[in-house]
Amino acid sequence: MIKKYVFGNPIETGAVTADIEACSGAVEFFNEIEADGGIIFNYLMNDSDIVYGLGEANRGMNKRGGFYRSFCTDEPNQTEEKQSFYGVHNFIVITGMISIGFFVDCPGEVSFDIGYTSSNMLNIRLKSKDFVLYVIEGKNAYDTVKQFREIIGRSYIAPRWAFGYQQSRWSYMNEDEIREVVKKHRENNIPLDAVYMDIDYMERYKDFTVSDEAFPDFPKFVGEMRECGIRLVPIIDAGVKIEDNYDIYEEGKEKGYFCKRSDGSDFVASVWPGKTHFPDFLNTEARKWFGSKYKSLTDCGIEGFWNDMNEPAMFFTEEGEEKAKQLISSFDFDTNRQDKFFELGGTIMGLANRSEDYRNFYHNIDGKKVRHDKVHNIYGANMTRAAGEAFEEISPDKRILMFSRASYIGSHRYGGIWTGDNQSWWSHLLMNIKMMPSLNMCGFLYSGADIGGFGCNTTRDLLMRWLGFGIFTPLMRNHSAMGTRRQECYSLGDTEDFANIISIRYSLIPYLYSEYMKACLNNDMLFKPLSFEYPTDGFASEIEDQLILGESLMLAPIYEQNAHGRYVYLPEDMLLVVFRSSAVRRYQVLKKGIHYIKAEINEVPVFIRRGKLLPLCRTAQCTDELDTSMFELIAFTDDEIEYVMYEDDGISKDYDNKNNYIPFQIKRVDGVLGAASPKTVVKLSLFGQND
Repeated sequence: MIKKYVFGNPIETGAVTADIEACSGAVEFFNEIEADGGIIFNYLMNDSDIVYGLGEANRGMNKRGGFYRSFCTDEPNQTEEKQSFYGVHNFIVITGMISIGFFVDCPGEVSFDIGYTSSNMLNIRLKSKDFVLYVIEGKNAYDTVKQFREIIGRSYIAPRWAFGYQQSRWSYMNEDEIREVVKKHRENNIPLDAVYMDIDYMERYKDFTVSDEAFPDFPKFVGEMRECGIRLVPIIDAGVKIEDNYDIYEEGKEKGYFCKRSDGSDFVASVWPGKTHFPDFLNTEARKWFGSKYKSLTDCGIEGFWNDMNEPAMFFTEEGEEKAKQLISSFDFDTNRQDKFFELGGTIMGLANRSEDYRNFYHNIDGKKVRHDKVHNIYGANMTRAAGEAFEEISPDKRILMFSRASYIGSHRYGGIWTGDNQSWWSHLLMNIKMMPSLNMCGFLYSGADIGGFGCNTTRDLLMRWLGFGIFTPLMRNHSAMGTRRQECYSLGDTEDFANIISIRYSLIPYLYSEYMKACLNNDMLFKPLSFEYPTDGFASEIEDQLILGESLMLAPIYEQNAHGRYVYLPEDMLLVVFRSSAVRRYQVLKKGIHYIKAEINEVPVFIRRGKLLPLCRTAQCTDELDTSMFELIAFTDDEIEYVMYEDDGISKDYDNKNNYIPFQIKRVDGVLGAASPKTVVKLSLFGQND
């Protein structure tokens, strides 16, 4: 059951697509208080309550005990005390004696104190009185999430090639560097489907331009890469360079499509191109205008994009620069006290993304002037929307890859996300694992982290273990920053182990793609906490480093340095499969309970659930070469079972065709279990309870 409460005059965010009639009267379950021009909601939790949700947020799956600030933030140093990240997803589920979900649809700042100040008190504070609150009662946490997913609309569907392995680094400077990346992968038999182009492919960091010096014939180069089975994926930043005779700047200025200061002049901030303007993505006409510009690159053969810097991120503004200059000019190293020194350092470091700057510019929303900080959290989401809506016109019959750094619930219908500029830390691998179900709860199914870490210097074992989890995430991208250690798989010693792990991904793609598509089409989750599948198992609710993946699999990734295995809790009997490559693996049936499993650095453990099967195809060097006419099946059952695989051409939009569903069956004939399918089954590995 879903109830909707409307407060004040909320701005339409586009998060909810269902038509739900608003309720009158007080909000159930909450104690409501007006404070500081906004509203505070208090909810008394039971000792046993678990709190799931908040999408891209810190800490674990259970958010209890933490304080979270919903304000899209350019925050690469994602340490435990950080309260906000790149995306904002204001949906939580409290489950225990009852299961209740709350979605706070507010584009401005919201904070969630989930037992941080007082252990049993949930405190939701809004700085605005204009918002919509949805209250969802469910039979359990999973049911509550399913109801929420139904009202926010179908998740973005990526092309199948985007499930291949993807390589990125800030920055590959020219076409020869990209050729070398592709050549090294192919020489070392490391599968690869895409290479990313960070900001240096542009002409002086100008959106929708390509450097003629670095890429003298860009359409020809795009075609050359496609012949190698490679898609190029360029970045698009939110800021537009201020430069005379630059058509995007000239058009935006002429038509009034940039965000404004209070006096009506165009707001200026410095980002990668230097001084920039921000397109007003909340303005319908400006959004349509900016979206149309992607065509300049799709006309060159580009089939995918990533939107970045769209919180929006700012290095500094003229106001911040002036404040810093005044402090520096008045600073006397001989007489100033230590606290003044720290004030100086804090001022310089605080030039980026200042809250004062977010209060200094405005949007035109259907003719209404709205200050940016009031709608900050939907800015990047509307950049994704600009692209997604444009692709419906630019490429009506063909899917385009799109994912973004900043996000808000609703943008999940237009693109996926990556989790931003993380670090090469073991803790960030664990955070990646714990974050996937939370993202899925909020509709973001095509998602993943920068494998190996973006900042800092990775290690061989960290990258290997991260790949061991990354082979299961829809977005599987190795991405690193300029100035860090090279972390292409061929750059870290012997390549065979890397090639073997990535080959596992390609044999899994039919299953991963099938489960992803079914989750999208049914408003479901691809990754789930164990407690969603085993709601009566009290111990399962305490497990945060194991995940259910689709119908058949449970994952228990290894995320600690120098580990040769890990302890795993099995809520039921399961079949352990330890992959060393797509073809080399070992099996063991394990009973319900706690087990220590061995998996060396070049091995990937996965569990097949009881009564389930896993289809595998032969691996390939890119998705275009995958042969999905022949399969190997691994099944854990003593009885007849069926797995229905979703398969389409991976590029068109004929999602609801009944011919897209392919049954794999384990059937009993003359007392013997065997495989039956419209596909050719070249091998059946069948395990029962007593094996």
